[in-house]
Amino acid sequence: MFQSFFPKPKLFFLSVILWTAVAMTLWYAGAHNWGQYLGLGVASPEDETIVGIQYFWSPSFLWLYLYYVIAVVIFAAFWFKWSPHPWQWWSIIGSSVILFTTYFGVQISVALNNWRRPFFDLVQNAFEDDSTVTAVQLYDLIGVFAAIAFMAIFVFVATRFLVSHWIFRWRTAMNDYYMARWKQLRHIEGASQRVQEDTMRFAGIMEGLGVSMIDSVMTLIAFLPLLWSLSSYITELPIVGDIPAPLFIAVIFWSTFGTVLLAAVGIKLPGLEFRNQRVEAAYRKELVYGEDDFDRAQPMTVSELFGHVRRNYFRLYFHYMYFNVFRSLFLQADNIFAYFLLIPTIVAAGTVGFTFGIMQQVLTAFNQVSNSFQYLVNSWTTIVELLSIYKRLKAFEAAITGEDLPDIDKEWLKMHGAPDGDGTETMGSGV
Repeated sequence: MFQSFFPKPKLFFLSVILWTAVAMTLWYAGAHNWGQYLGLGVASPEDETIVGIQYFWSPSFLWLYLYYVIAVVIFAAFWFKWSPHPWQWWSIIGSSVILFTTYFGVQISVALNNWRRPFFDLVQNAFEDDSTVTAVQLYDLIGVFAAIAFMAIFVFVATRFLVSHWIFRWRTAMNDYYMARWKQLRHIEGASQRVQEDTMRFAGIMEGLGVSMIDSVMTLIAFLPLLWSLSSYITELPIVGDIPAPLFIAVIFWSTFGTVLLAAVGIKLPGLEFRNQRVEAAYRKELVYGEDDFDRAQPMTVSELFGHVRRNYFRLYFHYMYFNVFRSLFLQADNIFAYFLLIPTIVAAGTVGFTFGIMQQVLTAFNQVSNSFQYLVNSWTTIVELLSIYKRLKAFEAAITGEDLPDIDKEWLKMHGAPDGDGTETMGSGV
């Protein structure tokens, strides 16, 4: 799955993490000011609060773009030289471009959040009896929003287009990898389905799930500092009272609670989804054989195989039932959690300078960070499906490397009276 597209996957992804950590540490340790030596200007805190699309060509951003390109070039040059790979332009350079466009999309959300304070403060002032707010001021800010929104549309469409091509290249790499080893794989149960359907589903899920994960990480990088600074407007939290960085601590606590809760409640689902694919494959395979062989797909055999399908679906329905109960309860509570935290501050707004515009900024930043931390909560059912596909392809690849089958495949073989093995012939006889 991975070595077909990435060079030395384990070392590659470890190097990605380490190099990212080095680049980010260097940036925050002082490299963010190096742009002045190239004539790009000096970065200042005011750059982060600019309202309008000029936010994206402030000195801070111009140097960030160049810094990112330099970091990518160094990283790619190392892997191109040390471990050349036929798909390296897509897996390394393509991935880097997707990371950048995703981060840029998140920064558009930050720019929109900067716009919220002046706009909603004007709206609040317009409601006052002695208001001096004019329609022109509001129209001007609507125009600013439109410019940012059009940029957001362009970046979103371009990113999705690029990701779609990138994902299909990964599927092509997997397909070529398996087809080159087809003689070893053709006897495995559901070999054709795994090469065609499982790789297709793997690529399709990764397209949505992978982008969502990257977007969540980038959102945390962009909005956590903002949420920390906005915490200065919060007087206290309900129940716990006055604590340092209240919004920052509250969002981490709430998101961690939801993630742990849903992961614990849904722990049985990946295995059940995998078994579901196996029993469906066995049933489908017997029906296919029955099209050409009169002795296959007999009523007793088909009834038994469909009984396995029914039994597994009923177990899935039961476990998804209580999982959805907990998931729905948490998500509904999440809708009002930020408002619950802000009640003491809203009550004291007149004395602490907490305006309607600031509240909109706080709510947006809190929800952005909360949703990013809740990536597992929001994507759990899709992750379950991806894990089940991963397990099927992992068992599939055991025939190539001669490894032992995963425990769940050994269990399947025992159920069907086949001996454990390396996955080459026994899996074919298992059904």
